[in-house]
Amino acid sequence: MSDSPAPFDGRRFRDVLGHYPTGVVVVTGICDTGEPTGMVVGSFSSVSLDPPLVSFLPSRTSSTFARLRTASSFCVNVLAADQEQVCRQFAAKSGDKFAGVPWRPGPSGAPLLEEAVAWIDCGFEAVHEAGDHLIVLGRVRDLGVLEPKSPLLFFQGGYGAFSPGALVAPYERDLLGHIRVADIARDHMEAVSADLGLECYAQCVVADEIVIIAGSAGSRQSTVHGHIGRRMPFAPPYGALFVAGREDGAIDAWLARRNLPLTGEDRDHYRRALRRVSSRGWSLALCAPEHDEVWDEIDGFSTAQRTPELERRVGALLERLKEHYEPDDLDPGGRYDVRLLGAPVYGPDGDVVQVLALFQMPPRASAERIAGWRDRLVRAADTVTTAIGGRPPRTR
Repeated sequence: MSDSPAPFDGRRFRDVLGHYPTGVVVVTGICDTGEPTGMVVGSFSSVSLDPPLVSFLPSRTSSTFARLRTASSFCVNVLAADQEQVCRQFAAKSGDKFAGVPWRPGPSGAPLLEEAVAWIDCGFEAVHEAGDHLIVLGRVRDLGVLEPKSPLLFFQGGYGAFSPGALVAPYERDLLGHIRVADIARDHMEAVSADLGLECYAQCVVADEIVIIAGSAGSRQSTVHGHIGRRMPFAPPYGALFVAGREDGAIDAWLARRNLPLTGEDRDHYRRALRRVSSRGWSLALCAPEHDEVWDEIDGFSTAQRTPELERRVGALLERLKEHYEPDDLDPGGRYDVRLLGAPVYGPDGDVVQVLALFQMPPRASAERIAGWRDRLVRAADTVTTAIGGRPPRTR
């Protein structure tokens, strides 16, 4: 009988420990060439109060830590929940990591990132070997809080933020405002369903999710009321009407919610789609073979606890739908299977507050028939906009 231990499953080790969330920091310093350097660390921890010690665990093969080790001091910068892009920039293997990131010298001279939550300025106390990593002990020289806001967390291979239970109430308050708008829209939605024999529902954005908030049935066999309360990710290709025509920051935030790396080609694709939506003033999605699979997964998204793993799974499915959302102009002689038609309801500031959507259209519809559905829906959405004192943007 062999006494040799069984091979260790490194992937399982990472997967299991990935269920323990960690904070994300950027450790910075001025290396011996006089240039700033920095690295992302998910293993930062306090160690001792007397003397004041902290630690982090870089890989033994890290070339960035090799440069950082030549510095006389280092600064631990606690990243905020909205600094995921900063995190990805410092984690990159090439490029100027400090480009566009405001910083100033900390008390020891190490770079202090000005938009971080907090900073801890340290001198090197000791460096110990620990398997394929190093344990770096730092003696704290000074520290402070820049802005007491939610920190960036790493969990199951994805980034997120801490949401205490007390923050559920604002979600509910936001939802109440949308319920009032949906109540005004209800008669108009029912008129659309009666005229067209189609299901119609209202959706809004609450806490970075799209929520189906009201519905009207086109027939006795309608299932629309079963969809009320369903949540969907406010991420490409969903929700284009809510961001089309808005500033770059809102569009970038929408793209970032995919929780999957997007290539430059992907970003260009979605930006072109947004320009089409902004120009048209309405949204169109055609049926894809994957739609039923995505819809089943959305059921889980609505009821399950949000985790990076779930968001990645949904994001991968959504990627397979992107060519079917916001297509170019339809061929007048073509026949199409339409998944969804959407029309915006605008608030007083010109932003889209809700979207009225047609669902369950019959297959093989002509472009002319689709245009008729669209025009009826847009008229209803415009009427609701007027009823709530809203105004379309000037570009429409």
